[in-house]
Parts: sequence; structure tokens; C-alpha cells
Amino acid sequence: MARILVVDDEIGIRELLSEILYDEGHTVELAENAAQARAARLRARPDLVLLDIWMPDTDGVSLLKEWSTQGLLDMPVIMMSGHATVDTAVEATRIGAVDFLEKPITLQKLLKTIAAGLARPMVTSPASSSFPVGSASKPVAAPQPGMQALTTTPMPEPEPAAQADGSRLGSISLDQPLREARDEFERIYFEYHLGRENHSMTRVSEKTGLERTHLYRKLKQLGIDSSRRRNASNQ
Repeated sequence: MARILVVDDEIGIRELLSEILYDEGHTVELAENAAQARAARLRARPDLVLLDIWMPDTDGVSLLKEWSTQGLLDMPVIMMSGHATVDTAVEATRIGAVDFLEKPITLQKLLKTIAAGLARPMVTSPASSSFPVGSASKPVAAPQPGMQALTTTPMPEPEPAAQADGSRLGSISLDQPLREARDEFERIYFEYHLGRENHSMTRVSEKTGLERTHLYRKLKQLGIDSSRRRNASNQ
């Protein structure tokens, strides 16, 4: 998994992205302005940066240009904004951003863009590098054949207690009250999806069609431990 730096002056955006990325197994660093972003970049050496364009002290495009001219753009940077123009997005790409996300950011688009960004080998930009005005987009990431094909991480096998053959369903007694039988079925159902998705609440939410807050409440009601069980490689 990757170290990802999220730079955004809105606390709600930072917390939402942090929760999603953590759920995907990434290590997350947060910064609310350019000063914190500079410090976090030096301290954490992120594999990828999600950088908001509009910030109160130094805007994201200026920070991106600073990193580029100083030869510090050795990681993919994905710009984010809810108000940027096409010209701004093109300018950011010309400087060295690998992609652009428009707010509000959908979960699927976020994960696909991050996967594509992490798949790109980076070439450190020299301190004196600059691109002529009006030139075509020149991302710092080196081009790679078949770039559009997203790499995927193999999904873990379902836990033995939640195999897809439905063998556990036979253990539900049909002689008990409907509410108890329904709770038992829901417990098996959610344990199955938690095991299949390796306790990723983001994916379980998508699979079951429940909003995350409702999902957490339902699992607590059923007495199911929703904590993420990490593999040794992610610890």
C-alpha cells in the first residue's frame, strides 16, 4: 500500500478522504495548507499527493510549480478542485500534475485515479525545468504502454465461516420468531461480505447498498466486530 498526502483546507474533505484511503490500506498524511504540505512532503516522503487548488495562503498550482522548479516533484500529484476552470486544470498538468479530480469526488473515480497515478513511474523534474507556454500537456510521469489498464490487487479469499456456497444458511432454525431468524440471516450476510472484502467498510458499503453510517449501526446492532483485520504486510 502507498503513503498518500492529502492537502486540503476543508476539514470535512480531509477527514472523508483519510477515512476512505485508510480503509483501502494506505498510510495517510494530512495538511491543511501549503506550509504543512511542504513539511509533510519532507517528513513522510509520500508516494502520491492529492492537492487542492484553492487554499488560503498558497494555492495548489503555485505549490505544484514550486516543487517542480525545485526538483521536488518526484511523486505523482493529483489536483482537486470544485471551482477550477479548464485552463487551470491544463496549467496544472503542464507543470507536472498527473491528473485532475473535480469535486464532489466520486468514490470510484477517486480510487481509479489513485491506482493509475501510483502505477506511473516518476521522473524527478530538474530544478531549472520549465515548459513553453501553449505547449501540450507534459506530465512529469514517464509514459508507460497500456497506461489505461488499471492494476488491481487480488482480493482475499472469503473466510471459511462465510463461504459463498451458502452452507451456513442451513443452520438457521425456521421454528424461531421471524425477527430472530432475520437477525441471524443478516449476521451471516454481513459476516460473509466483511470476510470477502477483507473488512473494507468502503467496499462492504458498496456491495450491500448501505450508507456507511447505517452500515456501522447495523453491524453494532447485530454484535459484529467491524474492525479491519490487517495482514502482516499492511502493519
